[in-house]
Amino acid sequence: MRFPSQAEEQELHERVLRREPWVSEDVFRVFMDPIIKALCKKRSEMHEEARDAAIDAIYSYLGNPERYVARKSRLSSYLTRAAKMNTLDQYRHHEARQRRERKFGEVFVLRAPAPKDRMEIIVETRIILERVEQALLEEKDRIFLGLVLQGERSTRVLAEAMNLPPLSEIERRREVKRNRDRLMKLLERLGKEDRDVKP
Repeated sequence: MRFPSQAEEQELHERVLRREPWVSEDVFRVFMDPIIKALCKKRSEMHEEARDAAIDAIYSYLGNPERYVARKSRLSSYLTRAAKMNTLDQYRHHEARQRRERKFGEVFVLRAPAPKDRMEIIVETRIILERVEQALLEEKDRIFLGLVLQGERSTRVLAEAMNLPPLSEIERRREVKRNRDRLMKLLERLGKEDRDVKP
């Protein structure tokens, strides 16, 4: 399947701007297959990854169509470029996770505690986790904090964890930083309280 003509793209974009009913279906129908084909051809992406990236790109566009500027590029180029960026983010996220898991495995093997200390560590860890869960009432805060503690740095991934609405890149970074700082201060406060309680 091929991309539509420039005139057809412009007409479709104008319908999106007018928020016409059923236009989102038309956008998916027209662009999904060509974007997936372009991603699989140029980057040898797996079909499912390309499909997910295309869906994310189209949803992002439909949520904020004003970001697309027709004089700069065709809509098909804009959406394909956004989908490519999504696949790069997915790849980086996957690579970062694998690096974290490798490092964790190396540290665990090198610094594994003696068997007699394991029970004490398990008990302390459970106490800490219970305190963190009591302090973090919202599930999205727990997910966000878990990603941060695992070393996740992608603004897009962290913004998704916080269920942030569509924002400009600068606003999204600001909100992610604000939430990270808030949760780090909370952990710092919990750690300080824990030290104050211990004899």
